[in-house]
Amino acid sequence: MSLGCTFQPDGQQQDSSQINNTTDEGVEDLSDIEGIWMGNLTVPGGLQLRIVFNISTNPDGSINASMDSPDQGVSGIPVDTVSYKEGILNLEVKSIGGSFEGVYKESSETIEGEWKQAGSTFPLILNRTEKIPEVQRPQNPVKPYPYTEEEVVYENKEAGIKLAGTLTLPQSEGPFPAVILITGSGQQNRDEEVFGHRPFLVLSDYLTRQGIAVLRVDDRGIGGSTGNFSQATTEDFAGDVLAGVEFLKNRPEINPDQIGLIGHSEGGLIAPMVAVKSPDIAFIVLMAAPGLTGEEILYMQSDLIARAEGVSNETIAQNRALLNRMFSVVKEEENNTIAEEKLREILRAELANLSEEEKANLGYSEAAIDSQVKELTSPWMRFFLTYDPRPTLMRVKCPVLAINGEKDLQVPPKENLRAIDEALRAGGNKDYSVKELPGLNHLFQTANTGSPTEYARIEETISPTALEVIGNWILEHTQKK
Repeated sequence: MSLGCTFQPDGQQQDSSQINNTTDEGVEDLSDIEGIWMGNLTVPGGLQLRIVFNISTNPDGSINASMDSPDQGVSGIPVDTVSYKEGILNLEVKSIGGSFEGVYKESSETIEGEWKQAGSTFPLILNRTEKIPEVQRPQNPVKPYPYTEEEVVYENKEAGIKLAGTLTLPQSEGPFPAVILITGSGQQNRDEEVFGHRPFLVLSDYLTRQGIAVLRVDDRGIGGSTGNFSQATTEDFAGDVLAGVEFLKNRPEINPDQIGLIGHSEGGLIAPMVAVKSPDIAFIVLMAAPGLTGEEILYMQSDLIARAEGVSNETIAQNRALLNRMFSVVKEEENNTIAEEKLREILRAELANLSEEEKANLGYSEAAIDSQVKELTSPWMRFFLTYDPRPTLMRVKCPVLAINGEKDLQVPPKENLRAIDEALRAGGNKDYSVKELPGLNHLFQTANTGSPTEYARIEETISPTALEVIGNWILEHTQKK
């Protein structure tokens, strides 16, 4: 549900100081291509991303090139090979499986061509620019912080993996109440970084300044954490959180009776699982958490996002029918080999009715089909599609705050908050609050439409209103009487 980055390799931001010299083949007048080039790339779903190539030459005639994606907060991605011959520029970016081919137009000083990645092709026109645009993220905290920040590593012994994170501690006298932040779906780092935003960095900074200790952690298999993310399910991630609870219980700065969880999106599925398994959880905060099965949410999500992008009712209905056929295969066919072949047949039959232009606009190709089929048959998706959070929510007895943005198109607020409310009430929970926050999207940014295409362009990372609601509620439930 949380979006991944199109260009960011392995979730890691590259450092431009580590770029190796690239090679040039058949170089003509390098002054044609030297400099900073920027273009807007429109990817499936209508999202526009600014792409920047930095091209320069060394005294020995070799070329240095790197790539930036400012809207994703990614810079210095190495360009491995550069070829410029007969006015045609070729760039290959192996780390993300991408390449660009374009023709230099002297009259307009543009390079007009195509970007290829994951079997899909997108038009891209590059224009010279004087400098790389800066992405404004004004809420990112600036050091020195008025609190202690510590890098930590601990084990999930049952899974045989190590988890790395950051623990922030208030400078006042402890022991402190504490929260563990739980990321949304997709492989995410401890800051839950997406499109240049670092929501968990902003949230942890805010809460720690309020006197609450915060542990935020890299997902297994990313950053400093070990383990195989691709073979893990939501239940496995719950085990990782339980390991974090054990770690906090053994820290003298932490009040063991006031350890809570904050889960965003899929993290909001995980938090109730952990609260039911562990008596040590004092409270949970659910941010845009699912209250329905994954299948129900994905249907609604697909419809709402398509509608926000101006897609016709007929196309929306066709897409819904396609999703239904694919999800049925995933649910009914346990054998992955058979399921994958059935899914390929469904997608190929669907694409046979489209023109080449329509296929290109959708970003579909054999490679894209293969990628989607693998995702649909992954252990995570098989679990997510059918998991119903309501029985677990009915067993949660600790205090719960469930919030969602009014304009969330990924986890629609009314249906999911209603389901959470009904489940907690049916289970007899005596202390819970359910709130829909006006004007906010899935990331809790102040938004116009709520479409994911807005996420990168919005400077705000998390609405101050959302931060205050979370912080005040936690303090109300942890302050000593």
